[in-house]
Amino acid sequence: MRDPRREPSGDKPAPKAVVGRVSLYLRQLEAFQAQGVSTVSSSQLGSALVINDAQVRKDLAFFGQFGYPGIGYRIEELIKALRRILGIDRDWPLALVGMGNLGRALLKYRGFRNRGFRIVALFDNDPQKIGQDFDGMVVRPLDDLASAIRDQSISLAILSVPADTAQRVADQLVARGILGIFNFAPMPLIVPPSVSVIAVDLSVQLEHLAYKTQAAQGGISFVG
Repeated sequence: MRDPRREPSGDKPAPKAVVGRVSLYLRQLEAFQAQGVSTVSSSQLGSALVINDAQVRKDLAFFGQFGYPGIGYRIEELIKALRRILGIDRDWPLALVGMGNLGRALLKYRGFRNRGFRIVALFDNDPQKIGQDFDGMVVRPLDDLASAIRDQSISLAILSVPADTAQRVADQLVARGILGIFNFAPMPLIVPPSVSVIAVDLSVQLEHLAYKTQAAQGGISFVG
């Protein structure tokens, strides 16, 4: 008889859309757990997120077999498995590069810490910002990147610098061992295949929202 909690031994990366939904499943499972619920079906999980139950089963099956016949999913067990799959069953020290308005706002965001992401080092090249204290950390020059990454075991960085310096700073991060960049600069970055980049362009997201709102209102027109 198969073990319904089996996880695959392979390391084939999941599609981005699947990973995104797994994050949603995890948050919903945590909400169920907070309500005192101990088991959940794919139908219940999907209904809470407006996702088809067949899609839920397919997404979870990508990573293994977690369900129990006649029971569904044991929430505590599945939460642990999904946290392990997403890599958030451990702490991730982060470097925050760029201490402008956005950088300071990101530093104050407690949601990172709640998911195991801790900003442990701050960097900027502006002489007026270097040496300033934010949240108990002193802003350091980019020349200190190498020692900070080594001493604090940093492999992820948040990049919140102007577009015209983003690629140069990204090159410095990669050269010093950073393996993942959360990019808030409004431009694509060119990095080696071994380095992962997640881009967050807030203006593009707002444009997407405006388009969808306009479409819902029947106001789209085509120029030709």
